[in-house]
Amino acid sequence: MASLKKTVHLENVLTNHSQDMTTKVVAITGTTSGTGFVLATEVAKKGGTVLLLNRPSERSVNALAQLQKLVPQGKFEAIECDLQSFDSVIKAAATIKEKYNQLDVLVNNAGVMALKDTATADGYDVQMQTNVLSHFLLTKELFSILKNSPQARIVNHTSMARLGNPLELKYFLPNGGNLGGNGTEEENLSFQGPRWQRYHQTKLANFAFTYGLKKRLEEKNITNVLSLLAHPGLAATNLQITSDADGGMDVNADFMQMAQSPEDGATGIIRATMDKEAKSGDFYGPSGEGWNGFPESLVPEEDLLHESNLQINWEGCEKAVGTFEI
Repeated sequence: MASLKKTVHLENVLTNHSQDMTTKVVAITGTTSGTGFVLATEVAKKGGTVLLLNRPSERSVNALAQLQKLVPQGKFEAIECDLQSFDSVIKAAATIKEKYNQLDVLVNNAGVMALKDTATADGYDVQMQTNVLSHFLLTKELFSILKNSPQARIVNHTSMARLGNPLELKYFLPNGGNLGGNGTEEENLSFQGPRWQRYHQTKLANFAFTYGLKKRLEEKNITNVLSLLAHPGLAATNLQITSDADGGMDVNADFMQMAQSPEDGATGIIRATMDKEAKSGDFYGPSGEGWNGFPESLVPEEDLLHESNLQINWEGCEKAVGTFEI
């Protein structure tokens, strides 16, 4: 699927909206394919040290080998990190802190979409823990070495699915398996029903985390840590394939004709990670209807910035993984 999509915007972004990364250490979750793989490739080409945070699998081993082949001079380090296990996330952060006293960029990229209503071993919805709670925990655990960077960046990944109903605390609690069920085939194929509501909550939570974090950094007068956001539009990646295999969507739907290549889908997080002009709160992604196009600097939706969304996200994440001291 992805190979049929022509890449249009990547070269422009790399030429005009990136920088040399030779002195920088960049940690990225979910680099076995899609946007994370593209970002890891391009950061390495710019000279950065890239920490690849993935759960142990044949895919992660193969992805590392492929990255090393694509960028022979690249500096890659694989670190085991299963976002469906809080213990694994804590161990991954400890491993990073043992080896590095400074982290320049943390990209909370990994995600799952429209999966069945199942609980992780920790008891949380599989989508919420993977997409939100574990990234909040990882950021919390790594914040001490992010603060050591002259200009650190924390990059979160949302999507067009952020648009919709406000956040609800129940999705952040250990209610996995009891959050609406799996929906009908008709609902799933039309991107509606409980699977997609749970996914929406995670993508709005990523949005709310970005701006809740920005607010707290400003309150503490911390100016060397930037909180940034990106969205990929509709990109043809394994995200859809995984959802299709779980019964969440039809990967061959006409809707997918609007999809961008993984490379163009990654341009938003590439800008957030490497754009020299980035400021805290900047949000990069396709404008207009948002499905495809150049990663513009976007104005975050005012209604999504409502204080209740920011509060519910922060409260819900802290209930799950503990207090995040800024």
